[in-house]
Amino acid sequence: METQHDPSPPFVPQIQRYREWLEPRVGRRFADYDALWQWSVTDLEAFWQSLWDFYDLQSPTPHSAVLGDNRMPGAQWFAGAQANYARQVLRHGDAAHAAGQPALISRNEKGLQRALSWPELRRQVAALALELRALGVQPGDRVAAYLPNIPETVVAFLAVASLGAVWSVCAPDMGTHAVLDRFRQIEPKVLIAVDGVTYGGRDLDRTAVLAELRAQLPSVGHVVLVENLDAHKTIAETISYTRTVARNDAEVAAFEPLWLPFDHPLWIVYSSGTTGLPKPIVHGHGGLILVTLQLTNLQNDIGCSYDPNSLGERYHWYSSTGWVMWNAQVGGLLGGTTCVLYDGNPGGSKERPDWGVLWRFAAEAGVTYFGAGAAFYANCMKSGLQLAECGDLTRIRALGSTGSPLSPEVQQWGTAQIRALRAAAGAPALVGGGLNGEIWWNNISGGTDFCGAFIGGNRQLPMVPGEMQCRMLGAAVEAWDTEGRPVVGAVGELVCTQPLPSMPLYLWGDTDGKRYLSSYFDMYPAGHGRQLGGGDGPATMGAAWRHGDWLQIGAQGGCTIYGRSDATINRHGLRMGTSELYSAVETLPEVLDSLVVDLEYLGRESFMPLFVVLRPGVVLDDALRARLAGAIRTALSPRFVPDDILQVPEVPRTLSGKKQELPIKKLLLGQPIEKVVNKDAMANPDCLAWYVDYAARRTAAAAG
Repeated sequence: METQHDPSPPFVPQIQRYREWLEPRVGRRFADYDALWQWSVTDLEAFWQSLWDFYDLQSPTPHSAVLGDNRMPGAQWFAGAQANYARQVLRHGDAAHAAGQPALISRNEKGLQRALSWPELRRQVAALALELRALGVQPGDRVAAYLPNIPETVVAFLAVASLGAVWSVCAPDMGTHAVLDRFRQIEPKVLIAVDGVTYGGRDLDRTAVLAELRAQLPSVGHVVLVENLDAHKTIAETISYTRTVARNDAEVAAFEPLWLPFDHPLWIVYSSGTTGLPKPIVHGHGGLILVTLQLTNLQNDIGCSYDPNSLGERYHWYSSTGWVMWNAQVGGLLGGTTCVLYDGNPGGSKERPDWGVLWRFAAEAGVTYFGAGAAFYANCMKSGLQLAECGDLTRIRALGSTGSPLSPEVQQWGTAQIRALRAAAGAPALVGGGLNGEIWWNNISGGTDFCGAFIGGNRQLPMVPGEMQCRMLGAAVEAWDTEGRPVVGAVGELVCTQPLPSMPLYLWGDTDGKRYLSSYFDMYPAGHGRQLGGGDGPATMGAAWRHGDWLQIGAQGGCTIYGRSDATINRHGLRMGTSELYSAVETLPEVLDSLVVDLEYLGRESFMPLFVVLRPGVVLDDALRARLAGAIRTALSPRFVPDDILQVPEVPRTLSGKKQELPIKKLLLGQPIEKVVNKDAMANPDCLAWYVDYAARRTAAAAG
């Protein structure tokens, strides 16, 4: 953040600072956020150029155009410009360090807390980059990482990016086959791996997995070992990370990240596809810098740690390295913000559940922005957690949520908890909260596919529990009905009708582009004959990105996600996403979790079972079934009362916490389990046995 942008009075939301800077430059005043959004999606070149200028992005060569080819896929952004993600991060080091702010604060389950200064971050990045270069790593080579959410992972990523190599990471909680399914596709030259992790109160040695990865990845010529469990661990034919980053000489001091073409590949991330190999999605340096700054700084209102306006920002978003929110967390560094990392189980252990772990860490680290998956907040509420007992959390001014819809009840619980703890502490009025002086909930929805958000927050807009505040600037998002027409106040397919700089460059190995097109443009391809963006004029030939979510946009601009559009409930012609039903049943104190699927398919009559996880000691009897049905009937409609309600041990979830509705739907429609789900990409694969048995019993009953 540049000093010329600093406003007065002392604290102003980042988006307001941007508007005050922007309006004289474009020669117009924006009446409200909606007017600003409309401008941002109709004059794409002016909007994205304004962000380039506002954040003072640098390039040794000029760009010939902001958007040289406005089409999807294949848009060409900032042709001629150069960028480097690591260079953008490290440019903040001197100012942040002078202000006394570290780059990273981290803790693990064993209580080891560390702070990494900006100069030390730069030195370690340079030392590792020089070692990788000596190992033969060149621009475009892939470097794979098998690492948890620790500072060493951030250093490794920035070192790889600084050389123009392509980064790809898998979390150590992923099964060996899931990791190989990803890394085999990209043929990495170097593997950076951890010896083990601590999770749920247990030390988990990963050296056997590492040996298997080495054996099954013939392209890997070198392995760098991060000594996480055992500082003295040595493995034959590996390079010690600790000894490598200890290097401190003139060459390290002189190292500078390479300037790269704007669209040079930065990393490969993977979709959590239920069938086939995961999609290896390639994103570029320049597009990710722009879109991440737009998300973290502008809309999430996360300021620079060294900027007096930011209140000494400390940004925490709990994530595994296997979830795209790890990328978003690290993205805070692009704006000079201190990032706060936690490595471990946020719920304690099975033997000693504890949903206060992250909150106590946040209190001790002075976190100002606290983010997590929606399921985390729901678990905190269900456990009866009292935030006032978790330490001094009065510096927190914003709560971020994503991963699945956040219910109104959970949001209201969190608001009441923050209000109570501030009152108990005698804290003054909340600075940097929501419009009404309450904690600001910043609920966002986006995806791994473009590593950004379509829908998110604006601290200056009203908050409605269970609803996201607005469409993101630059994101031409609409809800479309079955005819491809935009609708307001009704549920439709979430589409994006204009390109974003962070949309995938391509899918690795997808030489003809067919997999890319079928993944995002199958429903609304180029030439589909619909008028993009509505209107009465002739149909355009452009394609629209179909994201696979049900979306409703309200008259005031607020948005609600109703689950995946391919896991929709369609009862007697009335469609509904699953989140509303979950909200209805999970408010009952007996219910810890739930899953619903609609087995209406190819004209057959709908059959909708509801699976519930109940509190220990609670049994699903007729009285509880009646209460569940009544809750659904009251909150939704009698149409959505399930055909059957069953008690289950667990709800199957992905590693990022998403309910696996579609795989269970396919299983119950007769497909074999190995064809519908990748167990190695699940958080709790053992729970599938119950559903497989249930599917077999249904099949036998139907045959009998």
